Amino acid sequence: MKVGVLTSGGKDSAYSAWWAQMQGWEVVALITVGIEEEDSMMFQIQGTYISAFQAISMNIPWLPVKSKGVEELEINDLREALEGKKNNMKTFEEIWPKKIPKPKNIQIINEKMEIDALVTGALRSDYQKTRIERMCNEIGIKSFCPLWHKNSEEHMKSLLQHGFEIKFVSVSCEGLDSSWLGESLTSTRLENLIFLAKKYRFNLDGEGGEFETITVNGPHMEKRINCYGTPIFSS
Repeated sequence: MKVGVLTSGGKDSAYSAWWAQMQGWEVVALITVGIEEEDSMMFQIQGTYISAFQAISMNIPWLPVKSKGVEELEINDLREALEGKKNNMKTFEEIWPKKIPKPKNIQIINEKMEIDALVTGALRSDYQKTRIERMCNEIGIKSFCPLWHKNSEEHMKSLLQHGFEIKFVSVSCEGLDSSWLGESLTSTRLENLIFLAKKYRFNLDGEGGEFETITVNGPHMEKRINCYGTPIFSS
């Protein structure tokens, strides 16, 4: 079965891409929605360009999708890109961060996606899951959410056990400060995160937007992605 993986570049979608490979399926592309505005009900905003480098590391093409993040319309932007109704090469040029050098060896899909299913990393967002399932049904493909309602602590520990290297790129809740930015998830940090999640009552897996992550290495990737920069924190 040929599948595309909808990915933000974070831990959950990276895990889902690996999960799809473990099913014996052919992951033919990573698909990323780049939001032009400051908010989205459906998609992650921070650091999503990392998905392009993940696709390179997996030796598969990347499908960039541009959206303004308008509620109920952003899913249509995704659908049109999957159906080949967008100029994805132009989208790549428009959404790529100006301060980040464009990868020279990236393969951009610029035609209709020929897939049997779409795999996503949704955890508990009924809003996201139902809209993706409806879109998939409308275009005649299946939808899979391998992490749906998975226990948060089990999921976070599983990421470490299977060799995923996760970095924090955004923190947005009480209990998490600038010291987390740019740091990797380790066993020690996970223990601290579990403690803080209980103390400040936030979602351990960040499902409520408490933090955002990027994945720079994993069992599904051939090469590690090296990241450089200085964290910016606004209180």
